Amino acid sequence: MDSHIKYKIALSLIPGIGGVLARNLIAYTGSVEGIFSEPLKSLKKIPGIGEVNARRIKNANVLGRAETEVEFIKKHHIATYFYTDKNYPRRLKSCGDAPILIYSKGTMNLNEQRVVSIVGTRNATDYGKQVCDTLIQKFAERNYKILVVSGLAYGIDIQAHKSALKYNIPTVGVVGHGLDNLYPGLHRETAKKMTANGGLVTDFTSKTKIEPTNFLRRNRIIAGLADATIVVESAKKGGALVTADIAASYNRDVFAFPGRTGDIYSKGCNQLIKNSGAALLEGIDDLEYFMNWENSEKEKNIQSSLFVELNKQEQKIVDLLQKEGELFIDQISAEMELTSSRISTILLNLEFKNVVAVLPGQIYKLR
Repeated sequence: MDSHIKYKIALSLIPGIGGVLARNLIAYTGSVEGIFSEPLKSLKKIPGIGEVNARRIKNANVLGRAETEVEFIKKHHIATYFYTDKNYPRRLKSCGDAPILIYSKGTMNLNEQRVVSIVGTRNATDYGKQVCDTLIQKFAERNYKILVVSGLAYGIDIQAHKSALKYNIPTVGVVGHGLDNLYPGLHRETAKKMTANGGLVTDFTSKTKIEPTNFLRRNRIIAGLADATIVVESAKKGGALVTADIAASYNRDVFAFPGRTGDIYSKGCNQLIKNSGAALLEGIDDLEYFMNWENSEKEKNIQSSLFVELNKQEQKIVDLLQKEGELFIDQISAEMELTSSRISTILLNLEFKNVVAVLPGQIYKLR
């Protein structure tokens, strides 16, 4: 286990310290551990920290709580992803309010080639359940390397997880509490099955009190882990619409299945579509079109070097994108061990050569 995990957990427990400030603190102090031994005077001088955050760090009695959490995650074989770690989910890392640390239990790949979040009302109708099941069945029929993310709640969420298990698609439930608990308890058996092909994710520590605000907070992870968020059914107000709004703020694609005009649990989806908050989705064909999935497998089989002369560094980036599908610029920079400015120049040349395309949020993929 990571020798610094206690300090990473402790840092995540300090109010006001997000991913950007965590990076600054580590850069200036040299390590996560060093943050807690740094003098108050020095902490205040670190960009973005200031008097208030410096005192929060020095006054925070979090190391003891962190030690308890370390014992818990060891005992229950829970994995951790710290914001500055290479294995932190790349899609989530690009979100400005991404949690410093997340915990997971299971066998998931949070950097899967394709990730979609499926959300909706807790009062799912037969129509909504069938729409959800059919969509996931199509993922399986077309052999997509895809991860289905939802919130393990009643209704559409649990239907998405159950359908994914049914068709052998990896699925992850993002929960609003620590991994010592499960809410709702009726979904415990499904959650247990998910750990064999997916699992559970949270940014809450064990012994966290389950409160309504937790579930709003976890919605940012549901949206941030995915390329696209799909709303299956929703009333005029609800958590699914909140997740859709968050996804849009991250420049991620948002889709909604339409329903009949008089149906209570289609009003939210119809409103999203009407207000251009989501693209209308009628099935897998629409999703493939909007996400450009229908040609992606063909694109991966094309060797760009057969048509364009590439230097050694350009070819290495092409090989990396062929392997990963899509990457943020900072991920490419880390893999190549080059500065962001140098990587930007290389990627610009590859754009001119029509080899790569840039997506919102400085995400790159092969054309």
